[in-house]
Amino acid sequence: MTASTTRRTTAARSRLAAVGSIAVAGALILTGCGDQTDSGTKSSGSKSAAPLADKLPQAIRDKGVIKVGSDIAYAPVEFKDDSGKTVGIDPDLADAMGKQLGVTFQFENGTFDSLITGLRSKRYDIAMSAMTDTKDRQEGIDSDTGKKVGEGVDFVDYFTAGVSIYTQKGKNTDIKTWSDLCGKKIVVQRGTVSEDLAKAEAKKCTGGKTITIEAFDNDQQAQTRLRAGGAAAGSSDFPVAAYAVKTSGGGNDFQLVGEQVEAAPYGIAVAKTNTQLRDALKAALDAVIANGEYDKVIKKWGVEDGAVKEATINGGK
Repeated sequence: MTASTTRRTTAARSRLAAVGSIAVAGALILTGCGDQTDSGTKSSGSKSAAPLADKLPQAIRDKGVIKVGSDIAYAPVEFKDDSGKTVGIDPDLADAMGKQLGVTFQFENGTFDSLITGLRSKRYDIAMSAMTDTKDRQEGIDSDTGKKVGEGVDFVDYFTAGVSIYTQKGKNTDIKTWSDLCGKKIVVQRGTVSEDLAKAEAKKCTGGKTITIEAFDNDQQAQTRLRAGGAAAGSSDFPVAAYAVKTSGGGNDFQLVGEQVEAAPYGIAVAKTNTQLRDALKAALDAVIANGEYDKVIKKWGVEDGAVKEATINGGK
């Protein structure tokens, strides 16, 4: 997510390209995520055939597990299917990386705006949750106040996306750009780039108008409010907005409006002090890009336009 410099983060940017590309995931159903308990879903690696295992910190090799903080309600990036299993782009990529590293990536559910805090407190080893890599996040800057609130994190970038606006289908047809939201209400997920963009645009409104922003713990809550007519528009990262448009109500609930903006990288967040883990993740991601597993995952979820050619550390601006 994007906005003042964090994204599905605390301001992120977006990511994808044609709504039709999401069709391959259309049969899946958006489901909710809840508290910050273990989701019970693990992405497993094979120690017996792990060419990059020696790159990991010894403590993680001994445990055989990388704990992943993730907001598991952001289809198609990560969400729970009908059986309660965590699925999506991130879990599939983590599974492929786990085979390279010989460890299991264990996804644990948490609200998006608490993930970096959880990383800082060592609740998680990494955060992988469609998080936009931004300079503010890298440096631990609060995007609203401009003040330093933490030591920041490093990112291993693995995808590119942008931010989109969507409305109820056939309604609010006058909304085409962010400036069209002045005098209206928008629903967003808290701590995302979408929220940051809405706040920034609200400051530009004139004529006594502003943008009313209602922020929720997760994107599905925001979609529910919009679906019920409680706002004029919603905003999410492009892949997520496009997936909602494609699947919600059989494609009859929402419509995308305007162009996606703020394209930026998604990154796996790692503590600044854990450079060995960061570098191991980059090596694993480069390996799955090289062996074709990355492309298989990206194609499976219909998001080819967001693919990258190599992993990058701290590529966000």
